[in-house]
Amino acid sequence: MMSFDDLKALANQICPLHVIINAEGKIVSFGPTLQKLSSGASWADQPFFDIFELQRPRWVKSIADLLETTGSKLHFQLRSEPHTRMKGVLVPLPEGRGAFINLSFGISVLDAVRDFNLTSQDFSPTDLTIEMLYLVEAKSAAMEASRQLNLRLQGAKIAAEEQAFTDTLTGLKNRRAMDHVLNRLITSGRDFALMHVDLDFFKQVNDTFGHAAGDAVLQRVAAIMVECTRKSDTVARVGGDEFVLIFEGLMDRDRLNELANRLISRLEEPIMYGAETCKISASVGTSLSSSMLAPDAAQLLHQADVALYAAKRAGRAQHMFYAPQQEAQMMEQDSKTA
Repeated sequence: MMSFDDLKALANQICPLHVIINAEGKIVSFGPTLQKLSSGASWADQPFFDIFELQRPRWVKSIADLLETTGSKLHFQLRSEPHTRMKGVLVPLPEGRGAFINLSFGISVLDAVRDFNLTSQDFSPTDLTIEMLYLVEAKSAAMEASRQLNLRLQGAKIAAEEQAFTDTLTGLKNRRAMDHVLNRLITSGRDFALMHVDLDFFKQVNDTFGHAAGDAVLQRVAAIMVECTRKSDTVARVGGDEFVLIFEGLMDRDRLNELANRLISRLEEPIMYGAETCKISASVGTSLSSSMLAPDAAQLLHQADVALYAAKRAGRAQHMFYAPQQEAQMMEQDSKTA
């Protein structure tokens, strides 16, 4: 006849989630997986019903009743937190020595694995739980891979959008970004000022020192414009040596005139390219969204452009606000040069 120690060793191998009780209902032995659930407490010699609450079948009220449930499905719950639910089947031991109860977590397996840090080593090699654990691990790995892929795709999308709205030479916004900002401001009904800046004498820099020098000058111009504006303002390069600055909520003419003149003064400072000294200036024209009952982006850009060329006709390195009479003056000048 198999000794109790042999039975225990065999049970630990093939049913690591088991309890052996004696005829009085006290725990004689329990499997290694339940050792983890006991959190180091000694269940040996403890009454079975002090550790496990039998929930079904409800007619079982005593150990004698429990021993009558041979082959029936039993539903248990640990009395201690986290009150893990289990299912079991009881098999009586020979000669009325008690019973062997084989347990499983059933649908509570994922909670048990999480709560007690269980691994595949805590289950019988033939237990379907192992297959479930493999599936959970595979799902977790797949979800993590999917999360990482989504992060990379999101980063790539943000980078692509940023690149689509950025001038590659200067790092400023480009015309597409300017159009986006103008449409947003007009749609929201926010007042804003639009400043068109055109560099004076930039062609001479390119012709005299080459396009590399011209690129260096444009990069320095971009840095100066960023220094002279607020973080909330938009600075865009919209052409070779043309820039548009958008000032949301800034409509004070004195402040705008002061800003434009400070910008012109800064741009007149010599820019060094190697041993060469590059000298430029800028002409500036400004239009205000409040000057129109229904602001239109194209019309505001046209008005700033008209004011800009009025500044150039007045001798360059100047700032002018749009005025309707400038339109007639520009047409008259164009007809003379035609």
